[in-house]
Amino acid sequence: MADNSEEKLLAVARHIAKTLGRTETMTDDILQIFSTFDNHRFSREKLSEKMDGDDDPRGYAALEHSLKSLDRRISRYVAADQAIWADSADSAEFIDAIDELLSTVRDWNHMAAEKPVAACLDRADDLLQQAMFRLEDEFRLLIERSAESFNLQNRFSGDGLEGSGAGNGNFSSDEDEDEDENGDRIPVAHPVTDFDIVIDALPLGTINDLHEIAKRMVAAGFGKECSHVYSSCRRDFLEESISRLGLQKLSIEEVHKMPWSELEDEIERWTKAVNVALRILFPSEQRLCDRVFFGLSAASDLSFMEVCRGTAIQLLNFADAVAIGSRAPERLFKILDVFETLRDLMPEFEEVFSDHYCAFLRTEAVTIWKRLGEAIRGIFMELENLIRRDPAKAAVPGGGLHPITRYVMNYLRAACGARQTLEQVFEDNIPSVGDYRTSDPNDRASSSSPLAVQMAWIMELLESNLEGKSRVYRDSALSAIFLMNNTRYIVQKVKDSELGSLLGEDWIRKHSAKVRQYHVNYQRNSWGKVIAVLKLDNSSLAPSAASKLLKEKLKSFNMQFEEMCKTQSTWVVVDEQLRTEMRLSATGNVLSAYRNFLGRLHNVPEVERHTEKHIRHSVEDIEARINELFQGGIGFTGSRK
Repeated sequence: MADNSEEKLLAVARHIAKTLGRTETMTDDILQIFSTFDNHRFSREKLSEKMDGDDDPRGYAALEHSLKSLDRRISRYVAADQAIWADSADSAEFIDAIDELLSTVRDWNHMAAEKPVAACLDRADDLLQQAMFRLEDEFRLLIERSAESFNLQNRFSGDGLEGSGAGNGNFSSDEDEDEDENGDRIPVAHPVTDFDIVIDALPLGTINDLHEIAKRMVAAGFGKECSHVYSSCRRDFLEESISRLGLQKLSIEEVHKMPWSELEDEIERWTKAVNVALRILFPSEQRLCDRVFFGLSAASDLSFMEVCRGTAIQLLNFADAVAIGSRAPERLFKILDVFETLRDLMPEFEEVFSDHYCAFLRTEAVTIWKRLGEAIRGIFMELENLIRRDPAKAAVPGGGLHPITRYVMNYLRAACGARQTLEQVFEDNIPSVGDYRTSDPNDRASSSSPLAVQMAWIMELLESNLEGKSRVYRDSALSAIFLMNNTRYIVQKVKDSELGSLLGEDWIRKHSAKVRQYHVNYQRNSWGKVIAVLKLDNSSLAPSAASKLLKEKLKSFNMQFEEMCKTQSTWVVVDEQLRTEMRLSATGNVLSAYRNFLGRLHNVPEVERHTEKHIRHSVEDIEARINELFQGGIGFTGSRK
């Protein structure tokens, strides 16, 4: 009787386990309950042995029945011609069937070693795979249909984006629209000024449906396939968005072959595109990924990386092409734009591409940003080479302003408009700044910034170049005029810009003193010779000898003065204030000596009578002649821009 009751109890246990679907947890619970009956006469071990040793084929009947039912339910939807998610009831039924299939596989998976169960599980896996393929198609279809309904044209234009408000999640076209020749309405978009915008490219209902599908595909082990489908669809959206911002897909070689004027325009388009991408498009895609793959962080991160990788690399490759391209000095300012844009977007790169899948994008952005800094430093080195190579053979007519002086000074003034950026660029390269300097280190303060050292060095190269050019002039007075014109121009450009604070007051005083010294050299080598003719000693001479001497001096003075005025009529002093100072200085020195000479002449009546006719120039004439000087060639070299 006891044996009969034991068999009945075991039969009940088997029936419960098989009917409910046997799992490890459920079996343990059943054994625990029945082992407590009849003062623990049915031990847990004994019951377990009897249940595990049961080979009754009726134990798999429930599994077979369940799989047949699921096969009918799932196959009907797998073979359907119309979209399952077109009807909410169909999609709900399909999802429920897949959930049951996943649950059945999980419940019986621990018994996969048993042949009958293994055969059933193989059939279940085939059915699950078919369901996943159909889910994949439905997933793609949901995204594509929603993207089609998202009016991209009204959200993007070649000039930028227009948002209906910060953070509202949508864009709208401008209320004011132009008409083309056929009368069609053309939406007008404004440039982006506010980046606090999020694009909801898919409706909320679609996002929820995608999330439900993604959960099942990840649970079934199809997470990578789901990510691939998602990223391929969203990647197209991103690429079209960037294209509508006017940015072309260019290889590095194509960028290098592009004429500079075209590349300048492309850099402007790139600047707009990369700002929109990092501040609007990528964050919006990240938000969408997080919602579609909510609770599935690995799938979300992988999908986001695959969506954005191509566009991010396209944007970075363009910046890299600019960085490794020509380092001609005229390219500095656009390369500075690229450098500053990438620098200012580094926080966005760090935030948007924060997961481990995107680590290579963060690294690449930093690498290219630093490479742009190297390009900027290289441009300054090329400027140095340009100054060194500028030939000294062709002298500027009239000793005026040399084109190299004007070019370099205006270039440096413009460059200092980005002083803060340049300070950053050269701070990153402290060891390599100054290692090739040969001038006296005492000329520069040891506390100077690397940028100040760089600017001072370029100034030294320019001065050295100008000194070489000054030696082309055979007339030492004209050589002094040339150096005075160019050094004065340099000093004025330094004083009127950021260069002044970079180079310091000592530099300005030192070079202002040089201008004065060149002025002195000019006076000594020009009017000093004329004045020397008029000098008289105090020795007394007989009237006839004195008359002869004075006549010779007058004759010599007239000849030298007229020759000097004729020669210097082609010379030019660019700076108006300096021109006035030089005229006053020359007039004062010459007239003082001339008046003294005439005074000596008038003090000797006998001599005056014999020499009066040799006086060609009055004091007023001399002053007028000198005041006509330094105008020559001003139309050619007198521009101070």
